[in-house]
Amino acid sequence: MKSEPGRRMPLWVEAPSAVALALMSVLEGYRSAGDTLADPAPWVAVIASLAALGRHRYPRAAAGAALVSAVLGALLPLLVTLYHFSSRGRLREVWVCLGIVLTAGLPWLAVALTRGEPLTGGRLSNWTTASFGNSVLIGLALALGMWLGSRRRLLEALTDQVEQLRVERELRAEQARLAERSRIAREMHDVLAHRLSLLMLHAGVLQLRGEGMPPATVERIALLRSTAGQALDDLREVLGAMRSDDGPRGTGGTAGAVGTAGADGTVAVAAPALQDLAELLAEARAAGQLIESTVSGDAGSTSTTHRLAVHRLVREALTNARKHACAAPVAVRVHYGPPATTVEVVNGPAGEALPASEDPGARAPGGYGLIGLAERVAALGGHLHAGATGGGWRLAARLPVTSSDLSSAAS
Repeated sequence: MKSEPGRRMPLWVEAPSAVALALMSVLEGYRSAGDTLADPAPWVAVIASLAALGRHRYPRAAAGAALVSAVLGALLPLLVTLYHFSSRGRLREVWVCLGIVLTAGLPWLAVALTRGEPLTGGRLSNWTTASFGNSVLIGLALALGMWLGSRRRLLEALTDQVEQLRVERELRAEQARLAERSRIAREMHDVLAHRLSLLMLHAGVLQLRGEGMPPATVERIALLRSTAGQALDDLREVLGAMRSDDGPRGTGGTAGAVGTAGADGTVAVAAPALQDLAELLAEARAAGQLIESTVSGDAGSTSTTHRLAVHRLVREALTNARKHACAAPVAVRVHYGPPATTVEVVNGPAGEALPASEDPGARAPGGYGLIGLAERVAALGGHLHAGATGGGWRLAARLPVTSSDLSSAAS
């Protein structure tokens, strides 16, 4: 028999139970011994009852004491042992104990037949007159132990499953946050590459037209152009690997600084690809959504990061409304700051859900788009709120506009 470290009930609960079991076992042993304390049966019953406290760590010793007590006529400690084994699923030990108890009555039966004693009294009563009642008690102990054991194993399995789902959810949420951070990094790569390319090209134009400039100024312009080029190359090396596609972009490094020539001889660099908010709303209306939009403020007065965040917020909200409430009207309100850029998208009660195959903007299952939006808004120092309202859904965000954002937009 294997040892079972630890106990599920505290000792201060089991100790009084063991004392009560010992008192009842003494009474049972006293009666089986012929109403005398000179027989070892009552005292063995006490020892077996107290040994039940160590059934977790020393199951073999506890079972042996309970079997000796049962052979001498006190069956209660054996009931505790059978309950313990059946609750742990150790049926082999249960059958061993039952076999020993059943065969232990044969020596008492032989002694009684040899001496001509009656078969209805003393220790033989457990195998004769009280056999039916003892069988019922043993059956109840086994049934209760197996039921509680299966219930405990079921609860443990459910607990492990819940823990596994919690870990999986945390991993998915972390994956969504990392994906959003990577997307922000790619967008910032496009924005900064555009600015640095523009700075380098203007410095090159000044270099070409610097015939009448002082030599120190020409040298500073050359240093400015080379520094911008080195910064652009460093930016490509650090963030260029985060691009989602392998095709070249017009904002990715020195080679991507080629654009169209203007009338004054300068080269115009293409800005990062950013769909206009009006185009996004028009596409959603073309897909069948009922949208009421209100856009106020000057979008050009905010930084590119704010415009990208607004675009992502509105796109995610429209996608969710199209997936979960395609027939519900949607109200979109956007205000470009200062002092803050606010976005609010509210859809009505959910109607018929749109199948994933018919939703052109459907994302992969998982429902972690809001986690990515919260990561993006928090990176800009803003606040995001999303929740049910009036049977529908409301997504609202506030992005503070700082002086650095205004200077970035002006440049």
